[in-house]
Amino acid sequence: MNTVRMAEPKDIPAILELLVQVDMVHHNGRPDIFNGPATKYNGQELKTMVGKETDPIFVCVDETGKVLGHAFCETKQIIGHHVLTDIKTLYIDDICVDENARGRHVGTSLYDHVINFAKEHDYYNVTLNVWSCNPTAMKFYEAMGMKPQKVGMEVVL
Repeated sequence: MNTVRMAEPKDIPAILELLVQVDMVHHNGRPDIFNGPATKYNGQELKTMVGKETDPIFVCVDETGKVLGHAFCETKQIIGHHVLTDIKTLYIDDICVDENARGRHVGTSLYDHVINFAKEHDYYNVTLNVWSCNPTAMKFYEAMGMKPQKVGMEVVL
């Protein structure tokens, strides 16, 4: 049975491997933007990030402790803005399921854990960005009940 928990320093090597997988999905979809293979964070940066309750990193592990996926989250809060209401958002910065663990409900377990964490900590909403070159991820998030909040557009010159 899989378990979702806060990431620990011992998980960093596996998280780094997953970050390369994420980058390669993006590189394959948009090689004009993503160098590939690379990681968004390095091991030293991850050491300072792991364990922060306001910006949690969750991992899904199997019964042996092997990391099957991760979810990086950030707290974003607006207070006293002239136009926007005061809200606290949990932003999913990165979510990845190991390519060898897909189809085993790891993504659903991570997503459900993030939602429950957000509810328990009085967040107003959970948001994320998804690249249009990743239709599998888009379908997954829609199946989880997410709906577009805003759409980023571009013209390549």
